[in-house]
Amino acid sequence: IKTGHVSEWTSMRQQSVCKWSCVFLPSRAQIERRMEMVRVVSHNTHKRMVTCLQGHIGTDAEKRHVSTHINIIPGQIMMEVCGEAENRLASELLQHEVQIEKDVLDPLNQLAEVDIPNILKQRKQLARLVLDYDSARARWLQATKSIISGTNTQALTAKADLLKEEVDEAMNKMELCKDQLAADMYSFFSKEGDYARYYVMLLEAQADYHRKSLTVLESVLPTIQAQQDSWTEKPAFGTGLEEHLKRSSREIALPLEACVMMLLETGMKEEGLFRIAAGASKLKKLKAALDCSTSQLEEFYSDPHAVAGALKSYLRELPEPLMSFQLYDEWIQASNVSEPDKRLQALWVVCDQLPKNNKANLRYLVKFLSKLAQDSEVNKMTPSNIAIVLGPNMLWAKTEGTLAEMAAATSVHVVTIIEPIIQHADWFFPEDVEFNVSGMFAMPTPPSNHSMEYDGSTIERKRPGSMVGPENDNPRKDSTWWQNPCWQSQRSSPSH
Repeated sequence: IKTGHVSEWTSMRQQSVCKWSCVFLPSRAQIERRMEMVRVVSHNTHKRMVTCLQGHIGTDAEKRHVSTHINIIPGQIMMEVCGEAENRLASELLQHEVQIEKDVLDPLNQLAEVDIPNILKQRKQLARLVLDYDSARARWLQATKSIISGTNTQALTAKADLLKEEVDEAMNKMELCKDQLAADMYSFFSKEGDYARYYVMLLEAQADYHRKSLTVLESVLPTIQAQQDSWTEKPAFGTGLEEHLKRSSREIALPLEACVMMLLETGMKEEGLFRIAAGASKLKKLKAALDCSTSQLEEFYSDPHAVAGALKSYLRELPEPLMSFQLYDEWIQASNVSEPDKRLQALWVVCDQLPKNNKANLRYLVKFLSKLAQDSEVNKMTPSNIAIVLGPNMLWAKTEGTLAEMAAATSVHVVTIIEPIIQHADWFFPEDVEFNVSGMFAMPTPPSNHSMEYDGSTIERKRPGSMVGPENDNPRKDSTWWQNPCWQSQRSSPSH
């Protein structure tokens, strides 16, 4: 609908009401201008409304329902409850379109294409009749003058009488047409309120349709939402840890367990694990398979770099880092403690504050990384190297910017946090870890492993055995720079 035309029509109607109160009738010129405006608005409204309708104008309701149903319902793809809701919406749309066509479009089309054009045709017919009358009258006047100046008076008089009859007949036709045109125009003027009512009916029908559609949606949305909430098959990548574990009823995130299990079998001796990039297509395929919660991952065992890449991607795509946004400042403060013994103790305190699920998954991951570092002579992945390549995916600041910018800003701190935790994994997490926690994967026979000493019956935590050395040992300048033979043999547990 052209709003300008509608507004102009409304303005003209208001003006005509004022003039009607003073003059009782509008002029024919005013009615003609308004009539043309109504014709244009009605025609444009009908044309635009037809293009908006889903069904075909003029088709019966049954055929239109089938057409609307096919356009809206994707068939077997949607859930049954969604399909039912869409069918009800299609039915409401069908009834709405049929009502609009009957109550609005057909009358507007009749007005724009039949009624007003007929009045305009009468106006053109009147113009032709006026010309005929003027022509006949001119001939009659000429014949009358000829009688006065002519010699054959009898013949000229007879001719003038015939022309007078033509004039009278032309006048009668003109007056009849004029009266009919005036009647039709005044009838149009008197019905302008009815014509304007079509637009009110259009808005009322649209409001009713939307109210009914909203009712349908509100009645099914709780059911649909409940089904959605109970749906366990949801991608793990990019989903919060708590939500993923709750949906899947797991203790350890599926991508984490699956990748660890595959790497334990085929990747522990692989040089540059987590550092060498995997093929993009293989990595994408593995991530998609893990999102489907499948345990059929045999084809990926032969590509440990793709598996390591998937593990890094999972950690990186978590909405919140595994080591928590809330404890970020505490982690940084602990890493800034100058005395090595107190620094390690401070890291343990922060680690102990992690939420239950975060701590369990961090323990699982760190135990694996510690196991990986035991083969560092072969795979070249020392605790320091592992912390460098994997640490920024485990902890980052909750600040604006890209992941690369955040990682660059905190990478130094993260390395000083992750490296000692990996090197002293059995001190931070003395409990044994069952890597095949879900029982979904075949676990290779583990090599013998010497656990660090931990006495759980006391509140004393003994320092890591790797930190004890001869008095004449020099501190290492590599990733174990925090080792100090002067540390005390025992320190109090932060359990209080």
